[in-house]
Parts: sequence; C-alpha cells; structure tokens
Amino acid sequence: MSVILKSILMITAGVCLLRFAGRKSISQMSLAQTVIMISIGSIIIQPIIETSVWRTIVAASVFVLFLIILEYLQLKFNSLEKLVTGKSRVVIQNGQLQMKELKKLRLSVDQLEMLVRQQGITQLASIQTATIEPNGQLGYELKEEEKPLTIGEFKRLIHPSMLKQVPNPSPQSNSDIFKEMTNKRLHSDPKLK
Repeated sequence: MSVILKSILMITAGVCLLRFAGRKSISQMSLAQTVIMISIGSIIIQPIIETSVWRTIVAASVFVLFLIILEYLQLKFNSLEKLVTGKSRVVIQNGQLQMKELKKLRLSVDQLEMLVRQQGITQLASIQTATIEPNGQLGYELKEEEKPLTIGEFKRLIHPSMLKQVPNPSPQSNSDIFKEMTNKRLHSDPKLK
C-alpha cells in the first residue's frame, strides 16, 4: 500500500477515534486523556513512517493537506461539518440540568459547574440556556432578569434631558483606534515620536 493511501487511511481512522473519544479540548482533558490522545497519534503514524525521511515528509504533508481539504469541505457541506466536528449540545435549559446530554458527553455535574464558575456565574438557575460547543467550551445565555444592563437599554430608561452631550476637551481624543484599524490607516501621534 502506498504512503499516501496509508496516510489517508490512518487520518480517517484517527478522526473517527478522536471523534468517538469526545469533544474536550486539550486544556480540558485530564492527564490520562492527554496521554491517550498523544499515544493514539503515535500509533497512527507508526505504520506510515517506517525508516525513510522522505516517506515521513510525504506522510506529514498528506496529513496537513488532508486537514486543509477536510476543513474546506466542512465549510461547503454542513452535514460533513456536523459529522466531523459535531454540534453544540444543550446541557442547561431554563436553569435545569439536562442529565441525558451530560451523560452523552461524559461530563459530570462538577465539571459543568466548574465551566459555569469560570464564566463568573454563581447559580445555574441564572442560566436560560447553556451549551457545550464542539470545541469543548461553554456557551450560555443568561435569563432576562440576570443579564447586565447595556448602554442602549440605559439610555432608553433615563429621561432624554439627562442625555446632554459632554463637550470634547481635546481634538486628539477624537480618534477611534478601531476605525483606524479597519480603515488600514497608520496613526502617527507626534507625542510618541
């Protein structure tokens, strides 16, 4: 079997194995899970490499090329993206844990609570919907009464006479650094030179 066919076979097997293994990112894996994932990578590459440096370069190139093609195809075909990458899973709905989804994800309540605390949320009841994204991260939407007040909402709440424009004290503070980046202009401040 040629190096290219072996590489494609091993990549396909590796994607299937890693997809089956779960959706946690390396930073969320335990030490044992990380060692197993690295071992799978070593095992997958072993039959391809043999002893030739050129075969190793060709095999690595096929891996990278296959990854690029796979990512491109995922952009074109949503069903392929769902198959390879997966989709978000709802783990909290209306402040209630979705235990079936947690079991499917092999995620304990303690692990979920850790992800929620890392977002600065102190109560599960504050969450309208929370998902575990395909990359293993937590996505969430707070309940309406728990959401922070935005400037737009604040302006609608206060009386219009309280919205006086404050005069701009200096013309230099008028430059918007985000507009500068989007307009691809260089900002040259004489004070910095």
